[in-house]
Amino acid sequence: MQIIQTIQALETERHQWHGSVGFVPTMGFLHEGHLSLFQKARSAHTILVASIFVNPTQFGPHEDLARYPRNLARDLQLLEAVGVDVVFTPSASEMYPEAFMTFVEPGGVLANQGEGAARPGHFRGVATVVLKLFSLIQPHSAYFGQKDAQQVAVIQRMVKDLNLPVTIQVGSTIRENDGLAMSSRNSYLTPPQRHAATILYQALQAGRKLFESDPTTDTRLVLQAMQTVIAQEPLARLEYIELRHAETFLSLERLQAPALLLLAVSIGATRLIDNFIYRTHGSWDTGQVLYSSSETNI
Repeated sequence: MQIIQTIQALETERHQWHGSVGFVPTMGFLHEGHLSLFQKARSAHTILVASIFVNPTQFGPHEDLARYPRNLARDLQLLEAVGVDVVFTPSASEMYPEAFMTFVEPGGVLANQGEGAARPGHFRGVATVVLKLFSLIQPHSAYFGQKDAQQVAVIQRMVKDLNLPVTIQVGSTIRENDGLAMSSRNSYLTPPQRHAATILYQALQAGRKLFESDPTTDTRLVLQAMQTVIAQEPLARLEYIELRHAETFLSLERLQAPALLLLAVSIGATRLIDNFIYRTHGSWDTGQVLYSSSETNI
C-alpha cells in the first residue's frame, strides 16, 4: 500500500495506474461504515484509492476542527487490511496553498436547507475538496455513505451539473446493534450520552412505522410524533426533523419516493445526524446492523 502526501507525487503516480479506479474519500478515524465502502469498492475496481484529510473549509468557526478525532496509524492498518492500494494524506497547506481563492458554491434548497442552514458554508467546503480530489485521482467511481444523505445529494448534483466523469456509489448506513449510526463523532459521547444517542434511531423508527401504517398520513403528524420521542430523552436537544425529497431536498407534505426522513440532534456537545430513505419501489432503507456494541470500537 502506497502512502502519498503531496499532489505532485499523486499526479506522478496516477499516470501509472491501469484499469478502473475506485475512490473513497474520508476524514479518517475510520469505522465499519467506512470499511463497508472500501469492501464494496475493492470488489469492483483494479485500483482502490483512499483519502484521509480533515478538510478545514467544511468546518464552521465554532465547530470541532481542532478536536476532530484522528488516528492515522490505526487508519492505515485498517486500510491495508481491506486491500487499499493508495492512500492520499495531504496537509491543509497542500490542498489549500497560500492565496487559494477558488471555491465551488452549491446553491438552491439542496445546499441551503437542512445541514446547509445549520452549518453555513459547509457544503461549499465539501464540494470544493471533493472536486479537487476527483480532479487529482480521476476515479471511475467514488463511494459515499447514506448517513450523510445531503452531502451525497450535493455531490451527485455537482457531478451532474459539471459533467464530471465519475459514478457516485452510495452505501447503506451502517449501525451498531442498538441502531446508532456509526460516526467518527460517536467517540465524543460519554457512556450516558452514548445510551441517550439511540433516541435518533428510535425517532426514525417511529416515523417510519407511522408512514407504513398509512402512507397518506400528514407529514406534520409524523414529524410531531418523532419530536415527542426525542423529547423523552433529557440529554437530547432537537435541531430539526424533516421529510425531504432525496435529490432536490424540497420539503414534502406527503410521502413520495425518493424521500428522506432525516433529523439532527445534539447529545451534550455532540451533534449527530441520521436518516431513513424511502425508495422508489416503496420500501425503506433503514441501514444495516453489522456488529454488537462490543465489537464496533474499531
